[in-house]
Amino acid sequence: MLSDQDGSIGKMYGIYDEDSGVETRGRFIIDPDGIIQGFEVLTPSVGRNVAESIRQIKAFQLVRKSEGTEATPSGWQPGKATLKPNPDLVGNVWKVWKVSQAFDD
Repeated sequence: MLSDQDGSIGKMYGIYDEDSGVETRGRFIIDPDGIIQGFEVLTPSVGRNVAESIRQIKAFQLVRKSEGTEATPSGWQPGKATLKPNPDLVGNVWKVWKVSQAFDD
């Protein structure tokens, strides 16, 4: 997290509003290789959810550590079941996720 007093970073990421002279609120998750893995841009009137940002960082870390052999579906929480990406999963995520949720409870 950082503050960008002169707007230089906001301009680089395309979230600086030239007309008002301020940045739109933006959150960028950048991996150790410098690649943006996720981002969210909100108007100043909408608050951010730090807990969700932390959850997403943990999800990106897990996927990176697994080298792509695991995926974290919507609503995933650390310690819960993950998905194993494969062609049979396409269109069936809800079925696999429903079964894995039964085992987590």
